[in-house]
Amino acid sequence: MRLGKVTVKPRLLAGLGLALCCFSLIIFSQVNTPATSLSSLPNSFPPPQVHPLPPTLANWQDSTDSGDYFDQIKPPNFGHLLWSKFPIQVYVERPVDANKSEEWVAAVLGVVREWGVYLPLEVVDSSEVADIRILRRAPPLRQGVLRSRSGEATYELYARRDGDKTVLSHRFSVYLNPTQVGKYIPATARHELGHALGIWGHSLMETDVLYFSQVRNPPPISARDVNTLKRVYEQPTRLGW
Repeated sequence: MRLGKVTVKPRLLAGLGLALCCFSLIIFSQVNTPATSLSSLPNSFPPPQVHPLPPTLANWQDSTDSGDYFDQIKPPNFGHLLWSKFPIQVYVERPVDANKSEEWVAAVLGVVREWGVYLPLEVVDSSEVADIRILRRAPPLRQGVLRSRSGEATYELYARRDGDKTVLSHRFSVYLNPTQVGKYIPATARHELGHALGIWGHSLMETDVLYFSQVRNPPPISARDVNTLKRVYEQPTRLGW
């Protein structure tokens, strides 16, 4: 784990810092800046609470009893990175190169549909309104990280108005390296979108999408992935409150 500087965006609420964290692919390495401390959050935000499960996860039953890897999930100190407002709005960037655009966009949209079986997702045309932005760009350079990364998911905190209340919210940016080709495009997208949906950790089994390293034959979303996602959404968080 590498620690870096925490910055504050002027457009965010005063006193609310930017929490930037990311997961990378090949080999998956966690690169964190310190998450916003509870002491820096406005007093108006309540303590962590549990949101109702979305019906898609509430109805999920694992007939194979495959278990999960919830013990590998390490949430920030403000709670798990789950969503409480649905559908989650996802923006998929259209590459400038028309020759590559169709294949890349089709692969990524296919991954959005795969995860959409378990959480309500909606593809939107504007990156400004999106909860999750999926970008065909190399992950940003980070001090001390020399390995070329095929993907990265980062989040930031912000405060939004909901009627007469101020709600702690977050948004994700998912970077997919343009060097990825073939089956590794959806594999990387599947992994990084799993992080953005709330699985903030890695599996130790290569048959799971959130396995910590890229594999020769990328797996589909496993029962263990979904079991872990469901357990995440059963946990308390300050997000959405």
